[in-house]
Amino acid sequence: MGRGRQKAKHTKIARELKSYSPSVNYSALERELGHPETEDQYVDKWADQYADEDEDELERA
Repeated sequence: MGRGRQKAKHTKIARELKSYSPSVNYSALERELGHPETEDQYVDKWADQYADEDEDELERA
């Protein structure tokens, strides 16, 4: 395929992709990925499970 035909094909594909806008159900996507809606994203759920090393050193001293 010549350069002109190749460029025309790429241009055609680029136009199709530019105008393509799929409908996305974001709530279904969130459920599928397992991200709970009610959980606060800034809370460290593992923070209380292990003691900090600094606290252990202070208790030994």
